[in-house]
Amino acid sequence: MKEEQNSEIGAAILEIRSAAGGNEAGLFAQDLYRMYTRFATKRGWKLNQISINEGGIGNIKEVIFRIEGPEVFNTLKYESGVHRVQRVPATESSGRIHTSTATVAVLPEIPERDFYINPKDIKIETFRASGHGGQNVQKVETAVRVTHLPSGVAATSQDERSQFQNRERSLSVLRSRLYEAAEKAKQGSIDTTRKGQIGSGDRSEKIRTYNFPQSRITDHRINKSWYNLESILDGNLEKIIAEIKRIAP
Repeated sequence: MKEEQNSEIGAAILEIRSAAGGNEAGLFAQDLYRMYTRFATKRGWKLNQISINEGGIGNIKEVIFRIEGPEVFNTLKYESGVHRVQRVPATESSGRIHTSTATVAVLPEIPERDFYINPKDIKIETFRASGHGGQNVQKVETAVRVTHLPSGVAATSQDERSQFQNRERSLSVLRSRLYEAAEKAKQGSIDTTRKGQIGSGDRSEKIRTYNFPQSRITDHRINKSWYNLESILDGNLEKIIAEIKRIAP
């Protein structure tokens, strides 16, 4: 019985980046980060931040984190894509609605035994971890950047306490990114039926709009809206995810 339970435990790597919209896009990225971490916490999943690049007013340029628990990737995989927000920024004196975007990528964590990376193909660099606003806060070079030389794909980890831990985390992210690229190349194109029903799940595809003036969230892949925006941003994603999984193959 224990073996069956353990087989259900998996992990996913989530990457959230601000896109179009400047500081407002960064604030929206922060909202999405809070939404997913609260959703994960409510489900009893384990969270580990891998790296974060913050702006000066509480916004996020990029955050990468790991979530571990039962059915993590299968639950969150359809969150990949472009998320759009429509609202009046706090700094907007005229009350004009702005549209900004952030991208989300959900990658399965791939065990080393399942995807081999030749050590000769990677370059490992170390540097001092940064704090808020990009300030160096450590004298020891614990942060690690790993680059896959043939493809140019890189991954960075700076939130663990030791250089070894950051090296392992960055290798894990790199492995997931290379695995995703390899799977896309192998498949060639996504099955047209699935694409027609739910979309490709690619981070370049606009999947959802968060409309604050109308307190409405619309998922464009299934053409369905919900009118409890604040509750959903507080981590109550269950109904949206359940509806998408119901339609997805």
